[in-house]
Amino acid sequence: MLQPQLSNVESNHNGSNPPQEYANGNSYGDASRSTSVDIQQELDRLEEMVLSSLRIPLTGRTLIDEEKLLDQLDFIRLSLPSVFQEAAAILEQKDEILLQAEEYGQQVVEAAQAKRAQILTESDIVRQAEQEAEQLRRQVQQECEAIMQETLTEIDRKRHACQQELEEMRQTAIAQAQEIEDGADGYADGVLGNIEQDLQEMLRIITNGRQQLRGDSSVQRHSPPGKRR
Repeated sequence: MLQPQLSNVESNHNGSNPPQEYANGNSYGDASRSTSVDIQQELDRLEEMVLSSLRIPLTGRTLIDEEKLLDQLDFIRLSLPSVFQEAAAILEQKDEILLQAEEYGQQVVEAAQAKRAQILTESDIVRQAEQEAEQLRRQVQQECEAIMQETLTEIDRKRHACQQELEEMRQTAIAQAQEIEDGADGYADGVLGNIEQDLQEMLRIITNGRQQLRGDSSVQRHSPPGKRR
């Protein structure tokens, strides 16, 4: 086996060094127990080993450490069963995962439908509440207008009644004033009539007295002298 001196060869495998472990006598079964081996990363390391090995000038050939190459291949070969087991387990769980996804999707659909029904119900409730509020507003507005119209009618009726009552009171006051005025005129006429009667009686007495005085004077002038006193 050729043992050329290799440069820049790295052999880290997730913090372990499989070729050294194999050299120390560790069994290949230890690698098979790993459940987190990245096969792509190990293949990249294998490619790096080939590319970083010593090339023979003018031949296009490369000198590779056979032991390290075989150790890497053995590590990959032993890692494959665990990877296959993981892939098989994933495939076995595929139906269950799909069923769970379907159940979850069905739950999401049912929740969405329930939410939609709830929103529609709430929308119907809101719409019904808005309609009832609008109907109540119109009813209150109609009642207010009716009360206002009734109030205006009552005010107009009372205004007419007050005007009529005031007119009746004015007519009554005028009649009473006319009656008082007529009474005063009658009283004054009566007083003046009485005074006129008294004056006429006095004038009659005065006239009679004067006539008597005139009669006595005429008798004395025509009587004989001896009979004069």
